[in-house]
Parts: sequence; C-alpha cells; structure tokens
Amino acid sequence: MPTRLEGMVVDAVDPAGLARFWASALDWEITAEEPDEVVVEPPEAVLWGEGGPAALVFVPVVEPKTVKNRVHLDLASASTDEQRATVARLLDLGARHADVGQGEVPWVVMTDPEGNELCVLDPRDAYRDTGPLAAVVLDCADPVALARFWAEATGWPVIHQSEHLAALRHPTAPGTRLELLAAPGRKVTKNRLHPDVRPYPPDDLAIEVARLERAGARRIDIGQGEVSWVVMADPEGNELCVLSPG
Repeated sequence: MPTRLEGMVVDAVDPAGLARFWASALDWEITAEEPDEVVVEPPEAVLWGEGGPAALVFVPVVEPKTVKNRVHLDLASASTDEQRATVARLLDLGARHADVGQGEVPWVVMTDPEGNELCVLDPRDAYRDTGPLAAVVLDCADPVALARFWAEATGWPVIHQSEHLAALRHPTAPGTRLELLAAPGRKVTKNRLHPDVRPYPPDDLAIEVARLERAGARRIDIGQGEVSWVVMADPEGNELCVLSPG
C-alpha cells in the first residue's frame, strides 16, 4: 500500500520566527509550538497525502544555510495583480529578491528570512485550485526516474513529465503538487527541507521501510540517534522521514 505524504519539515535557526513568516505568507495558522517543532497549516485542512496542502513543520538546527537549497516551495497566484501583491507582502515580512540564474522569467524568485529559496508563480491554470502553496519542488538529475520512485512511494499519478520537469498530484484532489525539476550540479549537503511520510494502517513501519527500499530508497544516518521514525533517502539522495503508521 502506498505511503501518505504528511508534510514538509524545514530546518531553521529560529523555528518560531520562520514559522511566523510562513504563516503570514500563506495566511495559515501556527497550530502547534513546542521546543522541538513549530507547525504551520491552514485551519481545518485536509492532509497533504489526502489531497490537501502540505503542512510545514519547522525544527531547530544550529547550522545556517550555506548553499542553494535543492528543495523549494512555489506559491500560486490567481492573477498578475495577486502575484505583485504577494511579492510586496513577502518583502514587508522580511523576504528578499534572489538571483539564482533564472534570467527573464514570469515568476519571481525570493528567499525567506533564513535564505530559503521560494518562487511566487505567475498565474497558471495548473495551480488554480491548489491553494497558496502550489508545489514542493525537488531539484534532481533525472525527473522522469525520480517521479517513478515517488509515484510508487505515494500512489500519486505522474500528471506531467519531460526531461526538464515531472509533476505528481493526488489522484482525486487538487492539493499541493510534488514536482521534480532538472537542475545542474549535485547534492552536496543535507537538504534543509524534507518530506515526512506516514504508512496507512494496517501497514507497520518496518513493512513500509522495506517497500520503499525495494522502490529504490535507502536508510541513512544523519545523526538522528534513537528515534521513533526511520530516516531514508530517495534514489537521488533527498532525505525523507518515515513516521509510524497513523
């Protein structure tokens, strides 16, 4: 049985501060605040794995960001006026414009207060019903191959694929998409954003980990110690955490 995408975990030097930025950016709420995590999600939201938006979970780390992230968030716009308004609001909240070599493009590249890249998209029919968080985007060498892994992992269909971009979406609901974007270079450090996944009952953690290993993932050690979840990497080395079923 496929696993369920639970949300995106974001490493942060100041989790509470970064959570406040993203709650304001998306017009969502901080729904939990503990020393080890701060959760941001829309009120009464459907889970990401059930076709809703991807909740954001901010966790404390000591190390600041040092290189361009290979995972970023795309924000949707219903119109060019809304796109401009979103950019202005993000600047007021502490975001900055960023140049990652994008050239002349219709979307706006920015960074949040801790330097994490994000894109404010131009209006597109593909994201009309996603809500403000249009997509989670993973840089990769081979979008088509990585899409096959994530389709096997989640049970989501691949709705678009080319040598440059592949996209997955829940089969029946227009929530946050998962996109795989061809990008130069290779992964050189731990991603500051990673997905949490959770098996559906009656599968247990060991069964799901074994299934993901057969699909091409592997267990990794990032210094997590004794924890109740399993840390893995997808076939291109992107970290993910497999939580207990629920």
